[in-house]
Amino acid sequence: MSQSIEITDSAQEYLAELLEKQNVEGIAVRIFITQPGTPYAETCLAYCRPGEEEPSDELLELDKIRVYLDKHSLAFLDEAVVDFNADRMGGQLTIKAPNAKMPKVNADSPLEDRVNYVLYSEINPGLAAHGGEIKLIQLTEENVAVLAFGGGCQGCAAVDLTLKDGVEKTLIERIPELAGIRDVTDHTDTSQAYYR
Repeated sequence: MSQSIEITDSAQEYLAELLEKQNVEGIAVRIFITQPGTPYAETCLAYCRPGEEEPSDELLELDKIRVYLDKHSLAFLDEAVVDFNADRMGGQLTIKAPNAKMPKVNADSPLEDRVNYVLYSEINPGLAAHGGEIKLIQLTEENVAVLAFGGGCQGCAAVDLTLKDGVEKTLIERIPELAGIRDVTDHTDTSQAYYR
């Protein structure tokens, strides 16, 4: 996969100095995103001692440093720039990842990424006015999206009718392979119910 993260020369130099101070043979940097594709996405940069990387990580061999990129974060690190701005206080390392919260998705993207994309780009902005938001909890093997309705949508008696209908319609329109949606608090699933 061609990597489109940019680590500027000044950032490489700064990181190389930091790594040297760690005094660990073969130490590298690892970049990953926590909660990628959500409004809570945080781009993180950490020291990575030999053996601490994940087997699926992608290795970036740069002139001055080695960088491991978390496989699940790759799509979200697209167009990311790691830079170092020197100033009188010593300087600051910055990471700008414009797609961390909002992945670029296409027809080949994993179903989960595409569901999240529609939720965050189309559905949640409309709910924000009501203090509500929807999160994808999981995708079942049958391609049913299990969603959590949070904020103002919770405990609202109309949540089932208005929201689920609208959300399901939008999601299936955008992502035809989706079989349907289920609320994480859905009580219509009686397979686990206990009858006296």
